[in-house]
Amino acid sequence: MTISSSLNAGVAGLNANATRLATIADNIANSATYGYKRSSADFHSMVIESGGYNRFSAGGVRVSSMRLIDERGPLVSSSNPTDIAIDGRGFLPVTTLAALDGQGTDYPLALTTTGSFRPDADGILRTETGLVLMGWPAQPNGAIPTFPRDTTAGLEPVRINTNQFVGNPTTLLTMGVNLPATATMAGASGDTIDMSLEYYGNLGTSEKLDVSFTPSVPGAGAGASNEWVMVIRDSASGGAVVGEYRLSFDDSQTAGGTLAGVTTLSGGAYDPATGQIGLTVGGGALQLDIGIPGQQSAMTQLSSSFVPGSPTKNGSPVANLSSVEIDANGFLHAVYDQGFTRRIYQIPLVDVPNPNGLISLNNQTYQISPASGSYFLWDAGDGPTGAMVGFAREESATDVAAELTNLIQTQRAYSSNAKVIQTVDEMLQETTNIKR
Repeated sequence: MTISSSLNAGVAGLNANATRLATIADNIANSATYGYKRSSADFHSMVIESGGYNRFSAGGVRVSSMRLIDERGPLVSSSNPTDIAIDGRGFLPVTTLAALDGQGTDYPLALTTTGSFRPDADGILRTETGLVLMGWPAQPNGAIPTFPRDTTAGLEPVRINTNQFVGNPTTLLTMGVNLPATATMAGASGDTIDMSLEYYGNLGTSEKLDVSFTPSVPGAGAGASNEWVMVIRDSASGGAVVGEYRLSFDDSQTAGGTLAGVTTLSGGAYDPATGQIGLTVGGGALQLDIGIPGQQSAMTQLSSSFVPGSPTKNGSPVANLSSVEIDANGFLHAVYDQGFTRRIYQIPLVDVPNPNGLISLNNQTYQISPASGSYFLWDAGDGPTGAMVGFAREESATDVAAELTNLIQTQRAYSSNAKVIQTVDEMLQETTNIKR
């Protein structure tokens, strides 16, 4: 009977609009939830064959709901350097705090688009809801090893040691000095000139290179030799000689006073392309920059004065960790109070072919499913993924004004379906009254 199909259609309409109301309520309730993805309810008509001429049966409506994970909320700034958001496509790899209590290293993978991560008492970078950020650890020199991109092998919880003290040894030292040109002329005294250069050793100790310059004095009437012998001694090696070099200077009109050439007598070789000498000092290697031949840099030989200049070096004494920051490529850097940084982790971005096919979990996290497709770990800003943004959070993707409009439409549609049921009830009552 077609009148009963009308009743069924009205009931289906009530159920469909109740489902839509639930998605709207969830969206409005999470309008201030960082990283929330809007839910949507879609209606689909149902057709039931009447089986007869000029007879129609109402099929009604069915509803399907989905979470629009590929929609992005606006980014807002924050004051926490490890508040992380993504400017574009991609997900942060996270795991649960409970998973860290296990004995293995095969952590369950969850995905999120934003999070406010802070180190806990154990240094684990986590959110207040127990989401733990995952990343690839860097080697001591800051290099990231090669890890597989289609598995979580190599990913581990990011751990920050806030009580960490590190040394920052000097690896490059630039010597700026002017040697007196008159010291290489015939009749000069031939006195040796000494100077010291400080550098930092592997244990954060202050060491020094003792450098002596001895001029080559020609015989009477021979003019100037423009040559010096440079001897370098290292305090960390007990004062041993680590390098000896013959320096020649140009006396031409166009390049007068610049280095003309360097001859290695002992120690590390001089590279004229970079102007650096590779020294082996106590604890490791150090590059000493004395300048490129023909250029007015580092070492010169001019006038009659010795000017030690202002040597520059990298490295620093022992430093304490002051903060951590993340860059656009997902590299997590430790910032130390001596003014240098060190790369400690790389946070990859996870991408799947169909983000809307992911399984939604609590706390704005998602899980891989057959509908989403297999995941791949990208460098942030590479491939289809966006850049990583520190000091930022992603706001909810809910548009409250649009949801309130949908709420009005849903209320009217629900009332209309209820009116259909009321009308069918009155018609059935009339049918019953025919017998009276």
